[in-house]
Amino acid sequence: MDPNPDLDRFDSRRSTVYARNGMVATSQPLAAQAGVAALREGGNAFDAAVTTAAALNVVEPMSTGIGGDAFALYRTADGNVGAFRSCGGAPADATLSTVRERVAERSGVDPAGATMPDAGPLAVTVPGTVRGWDRLLADHGNRSLAAALEPAIEYATEGFPVSEVIADMWTVAEALFTEADAREEYLLDGQAPEPGDVMTLPDLGGTLATIATDGADAFYEGPLAEHIAEAVQDRGGLLAVDDLTGFEPEYVDPVSTTYRGAEVYELPPNNQGLIALEALNVAEELDAGSYDYDSAERVHYFAESLKRAFHDGHHYITDPEFEDVPALGSKSYAADRAATVTERAGSVSIGGPGAPPEDSDTVLLTVADEEGNVVSFINSIFGHFGSGVVVPETGITLQNRGSSFSLDPDHPNRIEPGKRPFHTLIPGLCRLDSDDWAAFGVMGGYMQPQGHLQVLANVLDYGMPLQAAMDAPRWRYRADGSLAVEDRFSEGVLPKLARRGHDVVIQPPSAFGGAQITRLADGVISGATEPRKDGTAAGF
Repeated sequence: MDPNPDLDRFDSRRSTVYARNGMVATSQPLAAQAGVAALREGGNAFDAAVTTAAALNVVEPMSTGIGGDAFALYRTADGNVGAFRSCGGAPADATLSTVRERVAERSGVDPAGATMPDAGPLAVTVPGTVRGWDRLLADHGNRSLAAALEPAIEYATEGFPVSEVIADMWTVAEALFTEADAREEYLLDGQAPEPGDVMTLPDLGGTLATIATDGADAFYEGPLAEHIAEAVQDRGGLLAVDDLTGFEPEYVDPVSTTYRGAEVYELPPNNQGLIALEALNVAEELDAGSYDYDSAERVHYFAESLKRAFHDGHHYITDPEFEDVPALGSKSYAADRAATVTERAGSVSIGGPGAPPEDSDTVLLTVADEEGNVVSFINSIFGHFGSGVVVPETGITLQNRGSSFSLDPDHPNRIEPGKRPFHTLIPGLCRLDSDDWAAFGVMGGYMQPQGHLQVLANVLDYGMPLQAAMDAPRWRYRADGSLAVEDRFSEGVLPKLARRGHDVVIQPPSAFGGAQITRLADGVISGATEPRKDGTAAGF
């Protein structure tokens, strides 16, 4: 469905938010308030992150849920920088031949020509969210998982009014949900809710209450796990109870680079953080941030940097336990790639077989507290309402992250049992100075590294306040080779880009992702939120 044009304007001015004790920035105000309440009640930034994420599972259910994955980058109060990944892999029975055959059966194509479906039971991978929440709180939080789930359970069982952009996004469910139980859970009289309609999600509330009482293992073992596996297998998928039971989250070493003297941290493969780092390195080599902000040169050189990073990342990034991934984030590699950039737009392909679907949306939240903890956290089911598989009587919508796999046996990102797919999700962390840290991110499939590049450049190259860095017009290189832009660029910029060889197309603001940022510097916390979403930055 086309975006509501009334939601694609943000002419009013917004200011950066400042506070001393704590701050949460995310895409839905009720979820942000739940996180702030956790901080007020003695929780730290990790408690607030999980509390906010759980609330978003309810109030923005098309974007996130316990049937998906969770990721974090963080700086702790004692100065440690860490990365956390709670991301499941393909089912143990998901061999290349088996998936090809099942896709062929469902679509009527030859198995050799089969491609991964964008949705449905074969796109379901093992959900990592619930054990991820539990582990992060046990290792870094002050409060229990049960306490973190309280606001989400209340919103699900007592009801919440639906906000404007989320109501618009909810409409996809009308066509995606064909089964009666899914439609009963997520629609009102067969239709998506309108702004201000009060929704309850009683089955989801009951599932969250079970997890609060019995712990995270209730999701991965016993009756609930059996119910999840049965729902997938009954619809032709491969997920089994053993796949769920065997899942564990992991801490990984972040990857990083420097840009304009700042240290930028990203998640390593199987996530696409290396794309953001390569783009920053190439842009720095080209001195893209030295051009006037309102110039075509600025957009051209940043976009050309990004193109090359995308091309490389979409070919090489996969689960490193199955394939080696080159050092795409190195300065020397960037210098070689920068040498290929000219004053004309380059013909550089992105996407293609083995790359993830281009458009998706999810939730990002950023948190900082007075102790010095700074957290960037992502929770996702990938596409709107994920795979479209809703486990009956649970309210659990399962993710479609498996759609990022390739069925080409020669591609590094080919599906294999237990393998984790190329993951678009990249929370961001930046050290601007010794005691100046920012948690940030930009959601939206292919928009994520592009958004990281643009928001960081706005702050680091052009000195914008945080909210101005969010509000500034964006561009987006697309898989069809076009350069999508918002129509708010300064006069003359777009024709000049076209004369440089860019295929310029204007798209509405809803196509350019959802950013959040929270910054802790000199004992003051500042935050900003995406004007293209319903969200808020809330502090105290």
